Amino acid sequence: MSTALAPQTTAAFRAAWRDLAPVGRATAGGYQRLAWTPDDLTLREWFAAQVVARGLDLVEDRAGNQWAWWGNPDADGPGVVTGSHLDSVPGGGAFDGPLGVVSALAAVDELRARGIRPARPLGVVCFTEEEGGRFGVACAGSRMLTGVLTPQRALGLRDTGGTSLADALRSAGRDPEGLAPDPQTLARVGSFVELHVEQGRSLVHTGDPVGVGRAIWPHGRWRVDLHGRGDHAGTTPLADRSDPMLALASLVQEVRLAALEAGALATVGKVVVEPNGVNAIPSLVRAWLDVRAADEAPVRQVLDRLRGYTPVEESWTGPTVLDADLSDTVAAALTGTGLTPPTLSTGAGHDAGILAAAGVPTTMLFVRNPTGVSHDPAEDADEADCLVGVGALTAALTRLVGERSA
Repeated sequence: MSTALAPQTTAAFRAAWRDLAPVGRATAGGYQRLAWTPDDLTLREWFAAQVVARGLDLVEDRAGNQWAWWGNPDADGPGVVTGSHLDSVPGGGAFDGPLGVVSALAAVDELRARGIRPARPLGVVCFTEEEGGRFGVACAGSRMLTGVLTPQRALGLRDTGGTSLADALRSAGRDPEGLAPDPQTLARVGSFVELHVEQGRSLVHTGDPVGVGRAIWPHGRWRVDLHGRGDHAGTTPLADRSDPMLALASLVQEVRLAALEAGALATVGKVVVEPNGVNAIPSLVRAWLDVRAADEAPVRQVLDRLRGYTPVEESWTGPTVLDADLSDTVAAALTGTGLTPPTLSTGAGHDAGILAAAGVPTTMLFVRNPTGVSHDPAEDADEADCLVGVGALTAALTRLVGERSA
C-alpha cells in the first residue's frame, strides 16, 4: 500500500478546502470561528451536508458533537473513529482542527476508491468548542461528552459579551436542558485517531511529512481577578489611585519569571477590563493564565510562585500518554507505505487527550507545519504534505477497521 490517492479523493479534498475558506474570515486575518455563532452553524451544516453526500449516518450527541458512521456501531461496534474540530481561536489559522475533519472525510473517500469494505464500523467526528475560544473551556464538547464538564457548569459559562452558553444554545435553536454527558455515544468509540497539523517544527527538523503522537503535556487554564477602584482618569491623582492594571503588569512579569524558573510554558493571553474606557481608571481586570509543561510538577510550581494572587482553575488536563499499542499499530501501517514516521509529544491540548483520559485507546497523526506557527494566520501546511497525511490516515484506518470478506 502507498499513500498515493485516487484523483477523485484529491479533488474532494481540494473542494472541501474551497468550501471552508470563506467561512469565519476575521477582518484582521485568519479565522474567527467561535462556538454556536452563525459561522459555527454554517460549519455544522457543511459537515452534515458532507456526511449525507457520502451516504453516512449522521448523529449528534447530547453534548452537541457531530458523528458520521459508516456501519452500525451499536450492532457491530465499538468502531474506529477519526476526526477533529472546525472551531478556531480568535484570529486563528486555517488548519488547526479543519485539517483533521477534511482528512477524515477524504480517508473515507479513499477507502471507497480502493474498494475496501470495513469489517468494523468507521466513524468521523466533529467536536464542538474544542478551542474554548468563546466560552473559555478548551475541549468543551469532548469534556461534556465524557462528563468531565458538567452541564450545570457548562451552561453557566459566559463569553466576553456576557452571553451564557445556555443563551447561545437557545439562539441557535437548541434546548439547553438537553445538554448532558453521553456514555452511550462514548461506548461506540473503540479507538480514536486524530489527525492534526503540527503546532511546532519537530517534523521540519526531522524532514518527515507526518509523525505519530505519543503523549500530550499536562496543561490548564486559570482566571485571576484583580480588583481596584474605578475613577476619573483626568481628576484622580496618581497617589490616590487603586489601579488593577498595575497589578496586571506585575502578574504578567511574575508569570514569565515563574515559567523560566520552572521550565514551563506560561502565557497571559486574554484580559477583560471593566469598564474598559480610555478615560476611566479600571475597577476590575480579569486575566486568564495558560500553563503547560512536559510534567505536572513545573505547572504547579508556576502557580505556587504567584503569591498574592488567587488563580481560579477553569480547566485542567493531566499528563496524557497516548495508547502505545494503537500508536505502534498506526506507525507500522505507515511504515508499510514507505514512511518512517517519528513519534512526537505535544504541548497542545486536543480532544484526543480527553478521550484517552476517559479510557478510549487513542493516538494522533501530525502533518508537517513549515512555519511551526499555530493559533495565528501564519499557520500553514503544504498541500503535498496534507495529501500524504490523508494517505497515512487511510493506511492506519485500513489496518484498524480490517476488511470484510466478499
